[in-house]
Amino acid sequence: MDEFLNDYDFFLPESQIAKYPAENRDESRLLVLNREKDTISEHSQFKEIEDYLKEGDVLVYNETKVSKRRVYLSTESGRIHESVFLETRDYHSKEWICILKNRKKLRLGDILFPEGYKEILFRYQGDSEDLSILVSENSIYDSDFSQWGNIPIPPYLKRKAEKSDEDRYQTIFAANPGSVAAPTAGLHFSLELRKNLESKGIVFVPIILQIGYGTFQPLQQEQFQLKKLHKESYELSEISAKILNQAVAEKRRVISIGTTTLRVLESVFDFKSQIYKAEKGETDIFLSPGDQIHSSQGLITNFHLPKSSLLLLVNCFGGNNLVMRSYHYALERNFRFYSYGDAMFLF
Repeated sequence: MDEFLNDYDFFLPESQIAKYPAENRDESRLLVLNREKDTISEHSQFKEIEDYLKEGDVLVYNETKVSKRRVYLSTESGRIHESVFLETRDYHSKEWICILKNRKKLRLGDILFPEGYKEILFRYQGDSEDLSILVSENSIYDSDFSQWGNIPIPPYLKRKAEKSDEDRYQTIFAANPGSVAAPTAGLHFSLELRKNLESKGIVFVPIILQIGYGTFQPLQQEQFQLKKLHKESYELSEISAKILNQAVAEKRRVISIGTTTLRVLESVFDFKSQIYKAEKGETDIFLSPGDQIHSSQGLITNFHLPKSSLLLLVNCFGGNNLVMRSYHYALERNFRFYSYGDAMFLF
């Protein structure tokens, strides 16, 4: 595995990790990769993607919303444990799987509470591999996290979330809470850009993929052997499936806004029948170079971490040579990387 991943490694200067977004959503920089012509084109603003889109194109976006699941928990002694609440394990939302820092300092049964909210109590119930289990006497929902939680901006930003992140780490499409990371390709779209594209006959279609923290975790040998990643819940509605299937019948392009969207489309697309199936489910699909992608003719995405599953997916879609050339080009031209960074469009 390590030898294979070396082809997808690169040195990224700290200065090119975007700590904050561009001033305006649609004014980050853009690289355009034409797979047929094997070319790379540079543009100063993302909104110039308009020049590459045409009437009838279907842009598929992930309408998940990032929940305020990063919580700073305190013990009675005042020690702080940073946590991210990933998912509940029971119907009543009392038992939660979490990423919990400094957990070795805790003993079974220790009580923790969100800073400033002593009435909200969690009991430490031990660990499950790299994760921890916290149990509350009360049901905990997204409305609760919105009161005492924080937006879980990525760890590589190396800073605490600020008030501005509550807006800028959400896409304009955000509607369904439950993710602990943003579908970052969607961050480049402004309301004005969407309106302009729709006026030109470009169609926007929603899907849902609830993004888990696995998107930031290093790839494991077992994931390569099984060709499976962490499971994430998704939904493609009947209405969205109908629009997508009509596009296929009329030979119009389907373009994924982000790798999360592409994972859903590949999970629900039946290549033999050329049909997108409306359904709810979980996907653990792992797309890497050598696989064939049939559900999309275009991909809008950010610049991802080296040796990551997201980078492998982009290489799968765009081809190793072209994509890695574009990454080295972006490094040389001082493009900004990761969640708040610049974008690329592959078609």
